[in-house]
Formats: sequence, structure tokens, C-alpha cells
Amino acid sequence: MSTKPVEVRLDPVDNQRLARLCGALDENLRQIESALDVTIARRGAKFTVRGEQAERAAQALERFYDRASSELTLDDVQLGLTELLQGQRVVPPAEGPQLLTRRTDLHGRTPHQVQYIENILAHDLTFGIGPAGTGKTYLAVACAVDALERDKVKRIVLARPAVEAGERLGFLPGDLAQKVDPYLRPLYDALFDLMGFDKTGKLLERGTIELAPLAYMRGRTLNHAFIILDEAQNTTPEQMKMFLTRIGFGAKAVVNGDITQIDLARGQKSGLIEARRILAAVRGIAFTEFTAQDVVRHPLVARIIDAYDASPAEE
Repeated sequence: MSTKPVEVRLDPVDNQRLARLCGALDENLRQIESALDVTIARRGAKFTVRGEQAERAAQALERFYDRASSELTLDDVQLGLTELLQGQRVVPPAEGPQLLTRRTDLHGRTPHQVQYIENILAHDLTFGIGPAGTGKTYLAVACAVDALERDKVKRIVLARPAVEAGERLGFLPGDLAQKVDPYLRPLYDALFDLMGFDKTGKLLERGTIELAPLAYMRGRTLNHAFIILDEAQNTTPEQMKMFLTRIGFGAKAVVNGDITQIDLARGQKSGLIEARRILAAVRGIAFTEFTAQDVVRHPLVARIIDAYDASPAEE
């Protein structure tokens, strides 16, 4: 790719749009520089971009300038860069699956995210496997909220195995509910964002939404429920089988996990890896495999994941 400077002249010149494009103290430009490893110099509406990905950065500047007729936040820039960095065409919001949540701007930002949502809507059991920041949990909760709002299910059940990175629940202060609450927090946060704090609180009180450790699932049959098992890489094969056999009539289940971040004891098999091997050919079950290119967090996260993947493990 050419390393010659690329000049971009944004037209028609609109000072308000330019200000929104650049952001406070040029934070949006710095974000583009960080994501694409380029340098951007600006003089009025003329931008000079240097770096191996200068052409792509120029394309980003033009795209964000078009979007800057309204406020352009740092989140908008990060998500827009994620879309731009995909090698495939990203499905526009109007063409992708429409989910009924409080977030009207919610849609799949990458081809794998769109496929993941479509798989959840079309299958009774879906697995989402991939690194942190790819939207596995958030989009699963969004699909659950959508199913509840459309009366396709009567309740939402969210579960996690009680295993944390180098920690044990017994060391946390408080009763069982207080011990469990902090590590179910990502699920709470997604619900609050998608339904609002008050509505989520009322549904939790009624039992319409239930958050629980995986161990609480034993012996139950969950009918007409949307069930999500998060952090499933930390289940044992026995726990995974127990969870999968809880699925009742009219139920839909989503199993998420990152098989590169397993916190089980050394030598213990992961139930998620076993399930992928055993169930790969079973009809009616869908698998979505995410990669670092699907990360919709800070651009550094994708680079960190790639660096860890490329580094040989030390004995």
C-alpha cells in the first residue's frame, strides 16, 4: 500500500460539521489515528493523512463528515471504524434484523454480529464463541429483551458458572446474593441499557427476569423462557450437559464464551469446547464464531487479542 501522504478536502465546507468530525480537542481524529496507525494534519477543511493506511483513513474522514450533520460521539467513531475495517459489506440497520429494545440504533455492526442475531432468531439453541468485546453477551440479551417484548417468551433467565479469574466466591464479603451480584454485573448492565433501570428493576422483582449462578439450574425445566448462559468456557462438560437439558417447550437458549480465557483448574476440560465438538453436526443448533475483527470496543482491544493469539505460549 502507498505510503505517500493523502490529501482530503471536505466539501461543502461546514464549520459545524467540521467541529463535530474533529471532536473536542480533536479526540475523534486521534481515535482514527490510533485505530489505523496514521497521522492526520488539518488546515481548515483540508486534511493531510500519512501512514500505510492513509487511503482508508481518508475514507473514514469522508464517511464521518457525511454523518456529522448531527452529533458525532467517540462511540460513533469507534463503531464506525469497526464497520470500516471489515473486509465484507456490513448490513445497514434498515436491512438487518430489527430488535425491539430501548436502543433504536441497535444493529449488527459486523457480518458475524448480523449472522449471530439471525442465528438466534432462527434457532432454538445458538452458540456464540469468540474474544471479549465482540458483542456476544449484549446482543444475546438484546434478542432476549426483543422476545419478551413481543410475547414470544414469558421470562428471561440469565446464568453464569461461578468461576472467576483467580478468585473464589468465598473470599467475597456478604451473603450469597451479595457474593454473586458483582460477577453478574455485565448482564445487569446490558439489561439496564436495553430496558431502562426502572423497568428492569420491576421485572427482576416479579421474577420475569432471573439472574442466577449455573448451579441453580440443576433439576429445573425452563419452559417458554429465553435462557442465556454467559462465560460458558468456564463450565465443565457435565455442567454444560446439565444446562442444555434444562431447555423446555417454547424455550430459546444462547450459550456464549471465549475459549481463550478459560479459568477452570489446569487439566479440566471446558464444557464449551466439548459442546462445540459434540454438537457441531446436530440439526437445529447454530454456531457463530467471532474473531478479533468483530471487536467493537477500543481499537487497541483487537490489537491486544491479535498479539496474544500470535504469541507462543510459554511453559
